[in-house]
Amino acid sequence: MPQSDVNSQIVVTTAPCCWGVDDVNNPHLPHWEKVLDEAAPAGFGGLELGPYGYMPLDVARVSKALEARGLVIVAGTIFDDLVDPANCENLLRQTEEICALISALPKPETFPGQRFEAPYLTVMDWGHDDRDYAAGHSDRATRLSDAAWAGMIANIRAIAELARDRFGVRVVIHPHAGGHIEFEDEIERLAQDISAEVAGLCIDTGHTAYAGMDPVAILEKYWDRIDYIHFKDIDPDVFQTVMGEHIRFFDACAKGVMCPIGRGNIDYAAIHSFLTARGYAGYITIEQERDPRNTGSILNDLSGSRAFLAAKGFTTMTGRISRAS
Repeated sequence: MPQSDVNSQIVVTTAPCCWGVDDVNNPHLPHWEKVLDEAAPAGFGGLELGPYGYMPLDVARVSKALEARGLVIVAGTIFDDLVDPANCENLLRQTEEICALISALPKPETFPGQRFEAPYLTVMDWGHDDRDYAAGHSDRATRLSDAAWAGMIANIRAIAELARDRFGVRVVIHPHAGGHIEFEDEIERLAQDISAEVAGLCIDTGHTAYAGMDPVAILEKYWDRIDYIHFKDIDPDVFQTVMGEHIRFFDACAKGVMCPIGRGNIDYAAIHSFLTARGYAGYITIEQERDPRNTGSILNDLSGSRAFLAAKGFTTMTGRISRAS
């Protein structure tokens, strides 16, 4: 488990999506222990659990695997259809099983100024063809009717209250490309309909930029609601290409639209300045979605992302990012 350090108020972690783990039904996924084997020597002290069904729900087995590598789990994930009322039972079952696991695993460190203790439950809407093909295109993306929106909000509230009241786990809602919470009007509506007492936000710099927003502006606008952050970067040339295609979001990722941090068009110097000024403390997870058959460069990519962040003013130490003096 990462050790405390007075100069280390931010820990940078990673996620199985960097190895192409997004759809548990994909036959090309690496074994979950391979991800752990590579995350630790890459310099990370923690990672996310990945999508439901990827890592086993066996507390003893996962705890042993994490402890052997000096890792902790900083977040679990629900990545599913949040809209359909008929899916509520499935969503609550996932919530209960994920939270039972992550709340029993070795606990991540809590830092002064961190709003809520990790691990979190990151919740994302997914599974709608019309929105998947409209990822990044606010003008062509269909919006939910008022009734359908209310049903989604009810599902999210039920997940958040179960996680909080039974397991003490903080739910953070992640606006995600290709889901029904992606664009600025949807984030604004969500923040109005779900109170801070119920759930926070996980802002992802890459998904924010992919949806046509300025990550710093969104971080500033919703600062009081942001409990957890994802970092990624966007290759501008690939982005320009895929924006001209009729393409699913993860097919765009397979083409390399998400690149190592520092090789894309997101302004991490500005993000560093903002987070330093606001005193963010806790966890930031590096992600780089890809095809799981294209993982040969992952360790170099992660190393490059960490080195770039250090050059922009973050100091890295055993997976931790601290503010440079």
